[in-house]
Amino acid sequence: MTETQMDAADAAAGSAYWKRNLAISLTGSFTTIVAMTLLLPFLPLYVEELGVGDHAAIVQWSGIAYGATFFAAALVAPLWGRLGDIYGRKLMLVRASLGMTIAISLMGMAGNVWQLVALRLFVGLAGGYASGSMVLVATQTPKDRSAWALGVLSSGIMAGNLVGPLIGGALPPVIGIRGTFLAAGSVIFLAFLATAFLIKEEKSPARKQAAKASGGWRAIPDKGPVVAMLATGLLLMLANMSIEPIITVYVAQLVENQGQVTMTAGIVMSAAALGSILSASRLGKLADRIGHWPVIAGALAVAGLLLVPQAFVTEPWQLIVLRLLMGIALGGLLPCITAVIRHSVPDSAAGSILGLSISTQYAGQVAGPVLGGFVGGHIGMRAVFLGTCVLLLAGAAYAWMVRPREDNL
Repeated sequence: MTETQMDAADAAAGSAYWKRNLAISLTGSFTTIVAMTLLLPFLPLYVEELGVGDHAAIVQWSGIAYGATFFAAALVAPLWGRLGDIYGRKLMLVRASLGMTIAISLMGMAGNVWQLVALRLFVGLAGGYASGSMVLVATQTPKDRSAWALGVLSSGIMAGNLVGPLIGGALPPVIGIRGTFLAAGSVIFLAFLATAFLIKEEKSPARKQAAKASGGWRAIPDKGPVVAMLATGLLLMLANMSIEPIITVYVAQLVENQGQVTMTAGIVMSAAALGSILSASRLGKLADRIGHWPVIAGALAVAGLLLVPQAFVTEPWQLIVLRLLMGIALGGLLPCITAVIRHSVPDSAAGSILGLSISTQYAGQVAGPVLGGFVGGHIGMRAVFLGTCVLLLAGAAYAWMVRPREDNL
């Protein structure tokens, strides 16, 4: 039996512990994402507390500190994925949770803004629990349940992104900013303990040897589907983030009471994430039944079409409803992207390629706001919606054209 055939058999059967591993990964991913995002509401206040006095400098340092984590994570995600292929995916989760426990706890003891930025960089370099969980779940779940399981995990990750800022707004008045960091570090330490003692991963000496020898990309027999999924992940994040820089300004044109602008903008921003949380597992289950490629192409097309009315809304509630529907449409994309990659590469290269996929998604998160802000500022805000619509429809057409005809991926 060839390596590819053995991989297919392993993917179909899955691990005997996949349900337990999914539960632990879901809990750990949720808590680590909460810890990474809870500083959003108070980050400028903490930067000021660390000695930065000028208003413009506070804004600048806040942006640098927040972006540092994602910049560093994009650089090292393929490396951690490859090391996971060789030494085990559980080990990568243990490393990430322990590293984040230390780094986030130390943020509460920072003496100046340079130390804060350095620790945010360290979180990105040493972290990656959520992305590592995607790799573990993708490689251990039975093939016919993989998109559903990844959808559940994706919902937990997106829920962490929603809940984190809420906790970050509620805790500092009670226990202080530094106490909030220490509390977050304590919660991640619990995730570290659960990961170390409860997650089970079968040893695979054959995969370890194959991973050392393959070099990742060279081991992929058909690179077309993988390239398509890397592009789709980049496009997904670019589409999600391109609207972010203009939402507050756009909402200000729709709201009569300018005192409600920030609250309304926050609801608009959260609506898409809420929609994705509601739909991720359901669309994943649908993809397991009818195939991943139809769901990918359909989700991109529907989301693209929903961007057109967003450019012409006249009331805030219309934008909120449309963003919610767009989030529902896009909710199944990340699970399907991960599932297609998982079933298109040998097990010995799965972590490397999924890590590369995560890097392209981070690139989309960086490029989206830059591109959206530039287009919105120089051409107009409607052009951001319509331009993103064109990109999504092009992505849908590309995914449909390159889909494999001979299987149910």
